[in-house]
Amino acid sequence: MKINKVLFAAILTSVMSGSFTSCSESFLDEELKTQYSTDRFKTQEGLDELVTGAYQKLKFKFNYIWGIQCYNMGVDEFTDANNVIPAWNHYSQDLNSSETAANQPIWDNYYGLVEPANILLQNLPQYYNTSSPTYNTRLGEAYFLRAYAYFELVKQFGGVPLKLEPSTSAETYFTRNSEEEIYTQVISDFGEAYRLLPKQGESVGRINKYAAAHFLAKAHLFRASELYSSWNGNYVSSDLDAVIQYGSEVVAAHPLCDDYVELWDYQQPNGANEKVSEVILAAQFSNDEATWGRFGNQMHLYYPSVYQDLSGCKRDISGGREFSYVSATEYTMQVFDRVNDSRFWKSFITCYGANETKSAPEWTDEDMPYAPAGVNKGEKRFKGGELGLKYIVNNPGDNRYEAYPNAPAYTVLKDGKMCNTYTYVRYFKGQSHSWNLNENEKTGNYYNIIPHKRSVALSKFRDGYRVSIASQFGTRDAIIARSADDVLMVAEAYIRKGEANYDKAIEWINKLRNRAGYADNEDRSKNVDGGQSYKNNPFCSGKGGGHSDEGAIYWDKNTYYESNNMEGAETTASTKSAMKLNSVADVYNSTVDTPIYNELGCTSNAEKMMCFLLNERTRELCGELQRWEDLARTKTLDARWHKFNDGATRGIGEFNPSKHYYRPIPQAFLDGITNSNGSALNNEEKKAMQNPGY
Repeated sequence: MKINKVLFAAILTSVMSGSFTSCSESFLDEELKTQYSTDRFKTQEGLDELVTGAYQKLKFKFNYIWGIQCYNMGVDEFTDANNVIPAWNHYSQDLNSSETAANQPIWDNYYGLVEPANILLQNLPQYYNTSSPTYNTRLGEAYFLRAYAYFELVKQFGGVPLKLEPSTSAETYFTRNSEEEIYTQVISDFGEAYRLLPKQGESVGRINKYAAAHFLAKAHLFRASELYSSWNGNYVSSDLDAVIQYGSEVVAAHPLCDDYVELWDYQQPNGANEKVSEVILAAQFSNDEATWGRFGNQMHLYYPSVYQDLSGCKRDISGGREFSYVSATEYTMQVFDRVNDSRFWKSFITCYGANETKSAPEWTDEDMPYAPAGVNKGEKRFKGGELGLKYIVNNPGDNRYEAYPNAPAYTVLKDGKMCNTYTYVRYFKGQSHSWNLNENEKTGNYYNIIPHKRSVALSKFRDGYRVSIASQFGTRDAIIARSADDVLMVAEAYIRKGEANYDKAIEWINKLRNRAGYADNEDRSKNVDGGQSYKNNPFCSGKGGGHSDEGAIYWDKNTYYESNNMEGAETTASTKSAMKLNSVADVYNSTVDTPIYNELGCTSNAEKMMCFLLNERTRELCGELQRWEDLARTKTLDARWHKFNDGATRGIGEFNPSKHYYRPIPQAFLDGITNSNGSALNNEEKKAMQNPGY
């Protein structure tokens, strides 16, 4: 079977121009060398270089806007924020075969990984010393990279052309393979990688046996899921056994961090945080500009809430550059037990510092009747170095907060007195709960207002080590696989095996819930995220260096006690027992999850178990670029988008379950290929090649 070689030109161009190195301290450091011909790949040194060059594609998901659009928009966790994205959040007509911002790059770049992998698999047995201690590793890496590429493609597009040999000339004719054939190849290739790769990679960032095991578990789980129920019946039982086998191996080899915050405690490039045991594979980024390429790691841009237009809170490196593409939904706020589950407070930002006294707001004549005792007209509400902005993540029925009449949305009364900081409140006095407020109900000042300029922002990608305030190039590694995901996959496999196995599923879920609970003597008001790395950043020293002498936007506290109405009742007692599931009854009757069961119409035990599992995936993996694929494979995307994403209420688009569980095959590809006679495809042939509905 054949496919146009244009799909593979990009990776070969970069590879042949010499973007390689040997395995040094950072094996992806790039050293420009003389351009080579493809004969270079008939030498052992050239094949080593080709493998290293191909690793660059593991960065792709985190390079640019496609990472957020294709993987974490149009889901229950996030809606669009200060930038409306009709195609990806609303499933509008803009999501079509001509979409080139994200859809086309996904197709091109993962096929751009297939070609070097095929060259490696063909050339390694011929031109590499088979007695070399690195031979099996190189072969295993090649199998892994090809499997990874096709796995990403099948999850987005369904059945795609399966090409297993490198191109030697222009090829323009091909047919699509079935999903079943793609999964068979993906599982076979990951299996070969698992057999060949060492237990420990040659250096940080190199693929090892457990990375292959992780993706073997994931591929088997995907194949056993509802999206493929029309053909997967013969595989489900053995697939679930495989998930348990490989996932268990990964967890044993890559123990969970003791504290969830260790995963996000980024202080500087290549620091201890990037070497924790839980991380199985991460895309390697750093502060070495020579390795950035065109994009670098840009995920830090898309989750932040806007703060720079609030007087006294100038944009700085520690706070991030707020492209503000996604905003957490009400579901994401509601799915956490925000008293006992530390993962919420270790995943989201609720406090921002002030960094400029001069422009900070002042108390006015109109404020004085509501002002706290001791303040005077004309005084600054806050100064640089003090808290300037906070989000209150409270529940309906909280009567402490009221909007100040005829004033900006951030001007809030608490117990009748005006807050000195910019304050955004989830629920005001008398406001009832709603998953998605319609235009007539939007009376709050929080994310109920469209566009969602202010929201509780995900902190997992925050990066205070960038070289300037405006820089889009992030420096921190991006996690591709961590063993907490394997815990959840094993638990899901047990759930899918039936009610007799639910107790085993709960045992696995409790591994995460025990870690999620607060430990004895833990400070619940403490905030830690990658914004703190500004403290070690040489670009944040000196005036104009991306950090104000008066303070930083990064703030090391959260609103835990105020949000939970626990001020004056501070505690350091453990919450681990409160997080533990003692039996399946705790799942069926969960006070946190029951409103979600009810909204989604989950009545049977099996429905509640799977709903709980998907909710737990949010609690553990929120924002980590897996949600669209998880909801698509389980065919829960339709219901969850309609219930929890306000894109369903805004009239911009509509999720169509007969269409939107797959992405469109790119038009440029369909226009560039031929039929078996060598002629360009006509419209009917293109339609037959395209996914339904596009």
